[in-house]
Amino acid sequence: MTNKAVVLTGTSPLFAELHQLFAEKGYQVLSLAQAATNSAAVAFAVEVSNLDLEQKAEEIRQLDSLLAPDVPILTTSLAITATEVASWTKHPERVCGFGTLVPLVERELIELAPALQTEAKTLQAAEAFFQSLGKETEAVNDEVGLVFPRILSLIINEAAFTLMEKAATARDIDIAMKKGTNYPYGPLEWADRIGLDEIYAISRGLQRDLAEERYRTAPLLRKLVLAGRVGVRSGQGFYAYESKAEAKA
Repeated sequence: MTNKAVVLTGTSPLFAELHQLFAEKGYQVLSLAQAATNSAAVAFAVEVSNLDLEQKAEEIRQLDSLLAPDVPILTTSLAITATEVASWTKHPERVCGFGTLVPLVERELIELAPALQTEAKTLQAAEAFFQSLGKETEAVNDEVGLVFPRILSLIINEAAFTLMEKAATARDIDIAMKKGTNYPYGPLEWADRIGLDEIYAISRGLQRDLAEERYRTAPLLRKLVLAGRVGVRSGQGFYAYESKAEAKA
């Protein structure tokens, strides 16, 4: 690969961690504005908005018009399918979905979700790109939430319902799940680490796409996000955090 510049855009908490990882691996990281004056140097575009789909569509369309047709656009498909995102572009063959959750240091695998329009060479390029970042890849079907993010968000959503129904306290729910499943975290503390806005985006996306009652978002989760209480990043979510050290504990 001769070009080492990557356009990175979006509002997900994944943005900051990807920015750091790209820089550590020797990529020049460009904003949309910077890419407008240096588009010839761009090897990949990575877009990571999940909650605000209008903003996501605007960013995707800007990338599509700005970059050469052979530059892959990799987009998080946690709240919407890559096929739908690709339909917003004039060059849908270069769009490929992907998904993971923060913190990236704990994630060995990046899931790739090629759209129905994605060309084989785009998927191959996406695989090589994430492998250059030290991550394994696995191609999955293009469905909202992919695999790990979808399943984990559903567990967290059910834990939020359990908390709402006063079946147990947040701490007791997390202790029961950690000891009962041997997961590294309880679902509520895990949600706080990932960001409740990310979990809400996935849950809302599943309900939007599949329209089934079992994907209904817990009202408590929605309210916390609307209040800006998204977890560790904001200092409050299902738990309150008085310091960064406490949040990382």
